[in-house]
Order: sequence, then C-alpha cells, then structure tokens
Amino acid sequence: MAIKATVFKANLQIADMERHYYQDHSLTLAQHPSETDERMMVRLLAFALHAHEYLEFGQGMTNDDDADIWRKDLTGAIELWIDVGMPDEKLIRKACGRADQVVVYCYGGRVADMWFAQNSAQLERQKNLTIINLPPESTQALAELAQRTMNLQCTIQDGQVWLGDGDASVQVERVVLKEAASGK
Repeated sequence: MAIKATVFKANLQIADMERHYYQDHSLTLAQHPSETDERMMVRLLAFALHAHEYLEFGQGMTNDDDADIWRKDLTGAIELWIDVGMPDEKLIRKACGRADQVVVYCYGGRVADMWFAQNSAQLERQKNLTIINLPPESTQALAELAQRTMNLQCTIQDGQVWLGDGDASVQVERVVLKEAASGK
C-alpha cells in the first residue's frame, strides 16, 4: 500500500508592500511522502512571494509536466511557472518554453551552489528564467515553523521578507543567481 500525502492547512496573511498586495489565503498543502518540511515551507514561501488570485499549487513533485506552483490566465496559458529545489536543466528549459516567466527557488547550501555552477551555461540561455537561492539558515528556520495547522504572516518590504507564526519569525534572505531579461 502506498504512503499517502500528509495534508497541511495554512492561513497565510500577506502584506507585500512592494507589490501593494494585501490578502489572506486559506491554503491546503499536500506534502508528498518524500518531501521534507523544509521543501514544503519553501513552496509556501514562494507562494507568498508571488501571491495572486490565480496562483495555485501544482503536482510538480510527481509530474514533470506540472510546476510546483503556477499561475494561468483565463485561457489556460501559463503566465508564471515556479519550481522549488534543483530541477533538471531539461525540465527548466521545457518550462521556459511553456510559460511566460519561470522562477526557480533553489536551496541547500553548497549543493545548490554546485547545481547552479554545473548548469549555469545552459540556464543563461533561458531569457525568461529567474533563479533565486535561499540560504540554508533561512530554509531550516522555515522548516521549524511547519505544523499541520498553521497561521502565518508574511511581510515583504524593501527587499526584505519575514515569515512568522506569532511565536517565531524568520527573516528570509534571497540571493538572485540569474535574473530574467526584461521585456519577456
């Protein structure tokens, strides 16, 4: 018998001063049996950073044709594709061909640095791709916020990001490794 996903519920209050986006989201996250709390919380953070009325979680962990998070327009065209971790370069290239904008949130310290170094030449060709590295101190602290039922607040202001649950707050550093070319 296969192990089923663990369901997490999150009430996420977002105050994004940079985009003037202030909204509450009631989210259900299915944590795949092989997914760590750290990866799940990075997915949640990525959702908060790109929050939008049409943003939704995909099946990226189990289906290469899905993003971890994506936003589609009313015609079904993919406007934003977000992956978490260190996806295969071929999958990133495929996503760049399908979506207007692709963002990868990688994490893992030295492993993420080595992944980017090995793939940077191929990734540089993708003009609609942004890659953001999250330091292990930030992502491990995010993992400590994981609970089956979460009430979280995310504040984004002046390039700074804080995610907290009322008892603890994590400031998340973001290092842009590759930025999408403007105009795409």
